[in-house]
Amino acid sequence: MATSVERYLRTDNMSREEKKPEEYKELGNEAFAKQDFTKAIEYYTKAIELDSKNHVFFSNRSASYAGTKDWTKAVEDAKECIRLNPQFVKGYYRLATAQLEMKEYDLAQATIKQGLTLDANNNQLLKVLRAIKQARKAATTAVYAPQKKLDTAASRELYDLQVQHSQASREYNTVQANLNKTQREHKMNEITLQELEANPSSGGYYKSVGKIFMKSTSDRVLDNLKSSMEEQKKKETDLKQKIEYLERRIKSQEQNMQELASSGE
Repeated sequence: MATSVERYLRTDNMSREEKKPEEYKELGNEAFAKQDFTKAIEYYTKAIELDSKNHVFFSNRSASYAGTKDWTKAVEDAKECIRLNPQFVKGYYRLATAQLEMKEYDLAQATIKQGLTLDANNNQLLKVLRAIKQARKAATTAVYAPQKKLDTAASRELYDLQVQHSQASREYNTVQANLNKTQREHKMNEITLQELEANPSSGGYYKSVGKIFMKSTSDRVLDNLKSSMEEQKKKETDLKQKIEYLERRIKSQEQNMQELASSGE
C-alpha cells in the first residue's frame, strides 16, 4: 500500500507531466518577474522540450540567461529565436544586447540594423544602437589611439588590421542580411506548403514566374516548393558557417589590434 508521501510524489509527477508548454512559459514569466532567473530558465527549458519550434520560449530564456550574465547562452537562444521567426523583432534586441555585453560591437550593430529593417522606429533597438555606438567609440579610441608610440612597422600593421577589420565587418553585414532573407523565404514556403497539403485543390494552381503567372499542376507546385525549401536549407547552412567564420575572424582581428596597440615603446 502506497504511503501518503508516495501518493503525493506520484500526484506531483503526474501534474508536471500534464503541464502544457504555455503553462511552463507562464511559470517562467512569474519567476522572471521575481528576478529568479535560474528558476525561469528551468521552466522555459521545460517548455522548449515540449515545443522546440516556439520562438518566444527561446526569446524568454535568452532574457533569463542575460539576467544571470551568461551572455554566451543568451546569444545562442537569441539566434535560435531569430532562426525560428526572422520577423520577431525582439529576437534581434535580445541578440544585440548580449553581443554588446560581450563587447562584440560590430556584430551587435549588424544585428540591430537587421532588426531595424523590420521596425525602423523600434525604441528598444534604437536605444541599444546608441549604446553600441558609445561603447564602440570608447573601444576604438583605446585601440586606435594607443598611449604608447608605435614604430613604423607596427603602425603599418595596425593600419592593415583596421582595414581588414572593416572589410570583415561589411562582409558580415552582407552575409547576415542574406541569411535573414533566406530564413524568411523558407518560412513563407513552409507555411505555403502546409496550407497546400492541408487544403488540396481539385483544380489547377498558378505559379509566379517573374511578373506573370503560369498554370501548373498541384504535383509540380508541391515539388517546386519542396525543392526550393531544400535549396534554402542548404544555403542557410552555408551562410551560418560563413557567419561563424567571420565572427571568429572579427574577434581575432580586434584582439590583435588591442595587443598591437599596447605593445608600443
